[in-house]
Amino acid sequence: MTKLFAKRAEVPQPWKEATVAANKAAGDGDRYGADVFIQTSTGLRIPAHSNVLASMSPVLARVLHLPNKRWKSEKVIRILGVPNEAVLAFVRLLHAGSDEEDEEMMRRNGMNLLALSHVYQVKWLKRACEKRLAAWLDAEAVVDVLKLARLCDAAWLGLRCLKLLKKDFSAVQKSDAWHFLEANDPWLELYILEFLHESDLREKQSRRNMEEQKTYQQLSEAMECLEHIFKEGCTDIKPDRRRRSSCSCPPVDACQPLQLLLLHFSKCDGNRATCSRCRRIWQLLKLHSSICMAQDSSSCKVPLCRQFKYKMQKTEEKLEERKWMVLGKKVASVIAFSSFAKRKMSESGRALDPE
Repeated sequence: MTKLFAKRAEVPQPWKEATVAANKAAGDGDRYGADVFIQTSTGLRIPAHSNVLASMSPVLARVLHLPNKRWKSEKVIRILGVPNEAVLAFVRLLHAGSDEEDEEMMRRNGMNLLALSHVYQVKWLKRACEKRLAAWLDAEAVVDVLKLARLCDAAWLGLRCLKLLKKDFSAVQKSDAWHFLEANDPWLELYILEFLHESDLREKQSRRNMEEQKTYQQLSEAMECLEHIFKEGCTDIKPDRRRRSSCSCPPVDACQPLQLLLLHFSKCDGNRATCSRCRRIWQLLKLHSSICMAQDSSSCKVPLCRQFKYKMQKTEEKLEERKWMVLGKKVASVIAFSSFAKRKMSESGRALDPE
């Protein structure tokens, strides 16, 4: 580990104070009924109660329930490779049964406590350490925490680390932990870079899907307005291209531009095959014919509906016509879902209205 939370807390590591407290507790251990000792790498002995340790940790329970010949004169459990203060905090938390400890102590020993809670299978303490470490994450420590999260099977904490990496990757690249990672752990570096790449792809795909849905929604509104214009005669436009009064068509924003396109289509003197506005109306009429549900094509009031249907039936094997059919199905599904949502909203509105 290159950057630990002890440095981030900007307080000296008080292992000497922990040693004094543990020695004092060891002297008073017999008075309070302690029947087991936790020994650290430096030889520090911390008194504890076997019943409490066994009830909190299944790993410690298996160790304590070993045959008596395994123990000599007293029961001593060795927890090695961890600072004294972290071991003392671990034992205190097991006896307290909660993580309501000093904030600075948790900040200094959070990573060690996460490792200990994982090794000794103390689930509630592991969850608490994950939440604390996630709240204290920054660009300097995120790589170290991610390494530890992968070693301790802390999936939620690992995901939070990856999200921070994605959010502030430029700052993470400047940290000492990232330089150490590049030089010594290429597999973890590859894992992070693959996650960032896949995340970017997902975001692009999500934006593309949202844009497509927006386009389908606009086309569905245009289809509604097209039927509304030709069935109910909604042509309320002045010659200066302003609406004379409010339009009764539900998607009002789509109705007026469509009326203006139809007005241009009826008066266009140029080549309609090259005119962009005329071609747009032509495409909307063709799209309508692909989703028109009228039983008799002659009963549909929209112009050229029967002609387009007949043409598509004759040339449905062509790639261009199949594209139009697929587009028509997607727009029809959007129309169906929107009409269902409107019906539900109207029913709920009627249910809320007082009689």
